[in-house]
Amino acid sequence: MTLVDIIKNYIVNSSNKIKINSKDIKKNDIFLALRGSNYHGNKYINDAINAGAKYCITDKEPQRFKNSKKILLVENIQNFLIDLCEEKRSLYKGQVVGITGSAGKTSLKEYLKFFLGKKFKVSASIKSYNNNLGVMISILNMNLKSDYAIFEIGTNNFFEIRKLTELVKPSQIFITNILSTHLENFKNKRNIAIEKSDIFKKKYNPLAEILIFQKKSKEEQLIYNIAIKENLRKIIKIGTRKDGCYIAKVKKMQSKYEITLKIFNKNYKIFLSEYEEKTISNLLFVLTFFIFNKINTNIIINKNYRIPKVDGRGSIHNYILNNFKVKLIDESYNANPETMVESIKNFSIIKNEKRVKFLILGNMNELGLKSHTLHIKVIKEIEKYQFDEVILSGNFFKKALSMFSKLKNNYVYKSNSQNIMSYLKKNLHKNAIIMAKCSNKTEVNKFVNLIKLKKRG
Repeated sequence: MTLVDIIKNYIVNSSNKIKINSKDIKKNDIFLALRGSNYHGNKYINDAINAGAKYCITDKEPQRFKNSKKILLVENIQNFLIDLCEEKRSLYKGQVVGITGSAGKTSLKEYLKFFLGKKFKVSASIKSYNNNLGVMISILNMNLKSDYAIFEIGTNNFFEIRKLTELVKPSQIFITNILSTHLENFKNKRNIAIEKSDIFKKKYNPLAEILIFQKKSKEEQLIYNIAIKENLRKIIKIGTRKDGCYIAKVKKMQSKYEITLKIFNKNYKIFLSEYEEKTISNLLFVLTFFIFNKINTNIIINKNYRIPKVDGRGSIHNYILNNFKVKLIDESYNANPETMVESIKNFSIIKNEKRVKFLILGNMNELGLKSHTLHIKVIKEIEKYQFDEVILSGNFFKKALSMFSKLKNNYVYKSNSQNIMSYLKKNLHKNAIIMAKCSNKTEVNKFVNLIKLKKRG
């Protein structure tokens, strides 16, 4: 066998071996030396080999490792990965689940993986691996012996869903929602709905059978209309009473919430220590999937478990600042107007536990011409509630804040992560609870990373 055949066979018959960061390499992993905007991954081949990499794949000949049996040189690494993905996907015989939507893909994936994993062998994409490279890595890291393989499929521009769907070919599909994301490219939510629907269109995905999706808006209704034309085996609508799968009742008890979910004309009760809409929505999606697939729901409804919290999407961090305890609710991975409003509302109803409440918000990016108007709407939403401090950051919020002459909450604008941290150090005189929400790679996102570094340090 040639080196290329040996490596292909190793990837196809192994799982979780492909890595793109040399710092993540463990013994017998494979390092992809990718071409970046500033440098080529060849720079880290030596680090990867020293960390235990079995093989390295590159499309640029590394002078230092000529004729090495650990280095595979390919003409085009993208084409090499696509061909290998198609081969491995064709060999997989388990159930393939695809998850798309404007928000909540990663959280739903983690919930589904968590509960299915109690009874089945499950493969799932890691982190938020939902773009072209991420999806290919997820397929190549899949365990061919797993019962279920779960993939996130994302997009921020036209015609991306269909390309990824042709690789994944999911038979069971979730569409979490259609929200105001990536409007800079898509212009409106109707275009987003059309783009997302490519995941179940037979010309891109002939294996599509089951669609479970939220239907609360006219754009989500459009998805339903498209699904009907595609003649899917089963279309399951989530959200409203007439759709058959919905939140029937929320009862506040002394120390918890009793949530009644109505699914296929039957009531299911779950108990949560905190009321959070996205948690309930994820459980509604997962329960519906379990019931349709005839999986024992006692795994979910009759057990005590810790709900999976995804980093940057509601994860909670505790640390000490000025000798005071600080509880951080981290929603800093991404934001759009709808999820921003939901997070503000959820934060407002959390009991302060004798702590001061700091709401810290950063820019919502990629909203195009609607950016200014939508940031103004967020400030109007904040004013419906009472917080001890509201810290805003980013040019969009700065401009929006200047449009108000009188506000009931105490607002502070800070231009960068260091200024936010300095302000807290000077003004924190009591135990605090902080909720930080923003788009990725904003100053508030950097501030949250500073806190995490401080906690580790």
